[in-house]
Amino acid sequence: MRAIELADGPEARAAIPGPEAASASSTGDRIEKRLDRHEIRAIVAGLMAAMLLAALDQTIVATAMPTIGLELGDATNLPWIVTAYLLASTAVTPLYGKLSDIHGRRVMLLIAITVFSLGSLACALAPTMIALALARALQGIGGGGLIALSQTILADIMSPKERAGYQVYIAGVFATASVAGPLLGGVLAQHFHWSLIFWINLPIGFLAFLLTNDKLKLLPRHERRHRLDYPGAVLLVLGSTALLLALSRGGVHEPWLSVPVLGLLGAAFVFSLGFAVRLMTAAEPLIPTTVLANRIVACATLAACFAMGTFIGLTIYVPIFLEGVVGLTASQSGLALVPLMAGTVTGATLSGRSMLYFRHYKRVPLAMMGVSLAACALLAVYGRDLPFWLMETALAFLSIGLGTILPLSTITIQNAVAPHQLGIATAAMNFFRSLGGALIVAVFGTIVLGAAVGGGGADVESLLRGADPALLAATFRHVFMAACLCLLLAFVFLALLEERPLGERPKSAAREATVGE
Repeated sequence: MRAIELADGPEARAAIPGPEAASASSTGDRIEKRLDRHEIRAIVAGLMAAMLLAALDQTIVATAMPTIGLELGDATNLPWIVTAYLLASTAVTPLYGKLSDIHGRRVMLLIAITVFSLGSLACALAPTMIALALARALQGIGGGGLIALSQTILADIMSPKERAGYQVYIAGVFATASVAGPLLGGVLAQHFHWSLIFWINLPIGFLAFLLTNDKLKLLPRHERRHRLDYPGAVLLVLGSTALLLALSRGGVHEPWLSVPVLGLLGAAFVFSLGFAVRLMTAAEPLIPTTVLANRIVACATLAACFAMGTFIGLTIYVPIFLEGVVGLTASQSGLALVPLMAGTVTGATLSGRSMLYFRHYKRVPLAMMGVSLAACALLAVYGRDLPFWLMETALAFLSIGLGTILPLSTITIQNAVAPHQLGIATAAMNFFRSLGGALIVAVFGTIVLGAAVGGGGADVESLLRGADPALLAATFRHVFMAACLCLLLAFVFLALLEERPLGERPKSAAREATVGE
């Protein structure tokens, strides 16, 4: 069996066994050819459309949330719009990574786009908050594969240094989503109808499907025979689901020491323990222990977990602060959220460029994370007493530091694992990053809703309308303090991350004559 050369790192050779080898041999000798610049750009264009789906969905919902809660008459369950999506997308992300290592990236990405689009349709038609939460869960099942698979495909076709150089394209996607999302969400919710924030996903999803269906046929093939660990997958889904349910209900719907919340926490512990045992005993666990034991993977994942969790949490709840405390309208809060969203893109671009040109590529992210921590502390101490321009500046600098961690964590993890583990390693990183986001969103939601109810503001809808700005401002002081703690943890794990030299582009990156899947 002949080996083909893969696209990354010192271990860039792997044999394709079984049916893949048979299909290649039927066409004659394999053609070893590096993807040219035009082919790479064509693939990147398709991936950008897929990532735009997930990125826009994260930003467009934020400014529409208060309006959705008021129009559906169920503001108490408002956090489920976010929690249901994060819960579903988090649980399925490792499955996408493993299945893409088995069946190929293209087919799994097409499935993710299709499921996400169907979920968006269900969201647009949802008549109640419960129906909307269920539809968001379906949307999350598709969304769990969009960014993780796109990042993995980029690792398939270019070296870590090249990926750092392409961050300008990826940053462009998130810049578009960061600026357009809050504006669209606020304007559509205030002047038209909130369901339009989900209808808009359908044409984007159709475009993403068309682009990726064609362009990803150019991908090099290097999947191996794997067995999906079904018991491990079930335990992982059940454990993460139980934990997120407990965090979303504790202190808001039931007391923390109530039987339902304690039961969910106990179930989460049992399922998580079972998953840990399965990782150590299964012949081929869902997440290889060699990946989890890698110190670079562990530090980068934890840094990204706290950074991304803080960003998602602030993205969701800062609009409530701006509308309920500062007194902005939905469309005005969309404009005011732009610095928070655009700052992350700026940070990601700075980090990508530093990895491209500097040997010590952690220095820029570490410096900017210190600035982020100071900006968040300013918001926690002074809150609504800050002049509006200074509040906006603090939000911008807070997000710039968060943005520097995101490309760094992805590239360093992909640089630290073998090519045939790229799918599961990238998916595992996204799983824990999404889990961190879901946990921190749940914690922020508990602080906002739980403190409001405990402070006598049992009518959450009145709070969203700005009935008691002082109470909401005091509550958000605790939110920003919690964000400071998360930023500090992200800084610590970033400081512990080993700076391993980034691999250069291999002499050749092969793809077979039969490139279709």
